[in-house]
Amino acid sequence: MLGKVISLLQSKPFMVPYLLLNNYKNLKITDFELIVIIYLLNTDTSFNPKQIANDLNASLENIMETINSLSEKDLVKIDIINKKVREEHVNLEPLYHKLGFIIINDKFKEEKTNIYDVFEKEFGRTLSPIDYEIINDWQEEFTDTLILLALKEAVYNGVSNLKYIDKIIRNWHKDGITSEKDIIERRKNFKNKQPDKKLFDYDWLNESNN
Repeated sequence: MLGKVISLLQSKPFMVPYLLLNNYKNLKITDFELIVIIYLLNTDTSFNPKQIANDLNASLENIMETINSLSEKDLVKIDIINKKVREEHVNLEPLYHKLGFIIINDKFKEEKTNIYDVFEKEFGRTLSPIDYEIINDWQEEFTDTLILLALKEAVYNGVSNLKYIDKIIRNWHKDGITSEKDIIERRKNFKNKQPDKKLFDYDWLNESNN
């Protein structure tokens, strides 16, 4: 197997996407299937199994079985471009889609991890399993921006309580607040209505009930 890889790489300068190398096991791709994919990524789209078998020093039967396996895994498609002369082309869009989802999922996990880190840093303690569940539920319903702004407001008021933050988030969401600019504008409006009331006395939780 190693000899085939070395021979493949030495024959021409092949491009091997890092994302593919780093995740092919997660995609249930075998080592030989990876070699075939690398070959297909670096050649024209015309599907010529005999040529592939010759270049990879493999049997035609092995190549056809591998292509069939990749097709069943929804990684490769063979499109018929010209039905009259049976002109077939390799379609790697399914592979690109799966790699794209990996990037999206990794970014989503990273963002979720980051928001937990922010909460732990601001609270000065490790989050409990219940805390994680509550924050995760917020992320299903609200934007991270709104959640972090509510956290900032709670810390500003000296409160490290998720129930308090939950009330802030839901009041703001109900009132259409989505950014720090909206919050600043709301504070200004409240201050103009009550000029003698200090800004830090503003009760976000009861204001909407007045």
